[in-house]
Amino acid sequence: MYQTIKGETLDNLDIKILGRLLNNCRESDRQIGKELGISGGSVRARIRKMEAGKIIENFTIKVDPPVLGQGVLYIVVSGQNIKEISEQISLVGKPFFVIPCVGGVTVCGIVVKGNLEDKIELAKKLMKDVRVLSIFEAENPGFDSNLTKTDLEILEQLMKNPRQKIESISKKTNFSTKTVTRCIEKLNENEGIQFTLVYDPTKIKGFISHAVLAWIDGDIKETLQKLEQKFSDSFLQLPFIAKNQVVLFMYSKDIYEMDELTQQVRNIDNVQSADLFIPKKITFLHKWLELAIAESKNSSTLHLLYQTN
Repeated sequence: MYQTIKGETLDNLDIKILGRLLNNCRESDRQIGKELGISGGSVRARIRKMEAGKIIENFTIKVDPPVLGQGVLYIVVSGQNIKEISEQISLVGKPFFVIPCVGGVTVCGIVVKGNLEDKIELAKKLMKDVRVLSIFEAENPGFDSNLTKTDLEILEQLMKNPRQKIESISKKTNFSTKTVTRCIEKLNENEGIQFTLVYDPTKIKGFISHAVLAWIDGDIKETLQKLEQKFSDSFLQLPFIAKNQVVLFMYSKDIYEMDELTQQVRNIDNVQSADLFIPKKITFLHKWLELAIAESKNSSTLHLLYQTN
């Protein structure tokens, strides 16, 4: 049995399991074990260890705002008072995530409607109590937003527990297991929807999780391919693109390896600059998502497919 302690020392298998769950927490223990060369039971035991050690705080679902027809701004501000920063963000839009980092800065996502450039100017004018260090919009990635009311109802259930069984969702929604299965497959294929988890970086011993924000001057997709080829072994999560930026979620054994990786990113062709962020706490806020789903369900352009067992 694993002993619950304040801060767990993880090995390579633990970090690989954590990474797979971050990218898709609905992946079964058996499938993860098959990919890593261990049994499903061993995977489950390691997950329980990370839950008991409070490394894994909860399983959740991350929906990129463009999936539901809304824009998103990414902003870096000085300060680490989450309550104060969230209140400032609310002057511009609805908080998406808030991540205080080492060094006294906080990275935020803001869900907005309307012209994004106007919202950027509004943020600069209204956010008086915190200093805006950087703000940029996410380029419309072309996520599939063709969600039916059936999809949205199942999405609501997955928000409560993204790992729950298909039979459980079927019972709660009165949709057939076939409909639920098909819907989850559709959601899983949507690059703007991620079954993931929230973890506490401060509870991890043996590794440092960090993000490198690379500013690209050139073909961003080609540059991303080069970054993936060189650094995929150090990825904790899949990277994502925000306009002319690529965010790499990585892990290192110590600060020296972390610094070396950041320098190597800067040396990749088309990378203009790269900034390092070390998260202290990760908070996803779902109020915007609840409101967006409710609004979309009331839209006359969506249809509800009723199926029962």
